[in-house]
Amino acid sequence: MPWLLLWCLTVLLPAAERPVTWAQPVTVEGVHNLFLVAPGLYRCAQPDAVAMGQLDRFGIRTVINLRVLHGDGSETVGTDLTREELSVKPWHIEDEDVIRVLRLASDPTKAPVLIHCHHGSDRTGLMCAMYRLVVQGWSKDEAIREMVDGGYGFWKGWTNIVDYVREVDVERLRAAVNAGR
Repeated sequence: MPWLLLWCLTVLLPAAERPVTWAQPVTVEGVHNLFLVAPGLYRCAQPDAVAMGQLDRFGIRTVINLRVLHGDGSETVGTDLTREELSVKPWHIEDEDVIRVLRLASDPTKAPVLIHCHHGSDRTGLMCAMYRLVVQGWSKDEAIREMVDGGYGFWKGWTNIVDYVREVDVERLRAAVNAGR
């Protein structure tokens, strides 16, 4: 089995062991690693053009792409999806990117919102963990556990992402997110 496939392998805890507060799997044909994080907020791996059409029909309004070198322009042609393009580097997390994503993800005029990166695991996991902390008031331990052990394919080599969540000033980010509303 190729190393990339092993790295991306998503293993969900059995339903009886998976906390009901964690993101729940959703099935939309052609959309990989798709989960409902909270009402109006979804996460997934990079959708192709067919998957974008499926997401449009599913009711997604805004797509937040966290990838550094890949935009969603060609994939969203022919859809009503609103694109938000960021360039989030998994090796260097910046508060400004987190704040922008959280403002978009918590804006009811943008919902339902979908966040994705390439695999829908690391950068996407970070932003969902930050949503849990800043918007929903989860503890850092709870948010990290879901991010790392939630079955989304998080690569444990990104220790800097875990460190960012552990060390971030949640109140400062919350104030910055709320100031932009």
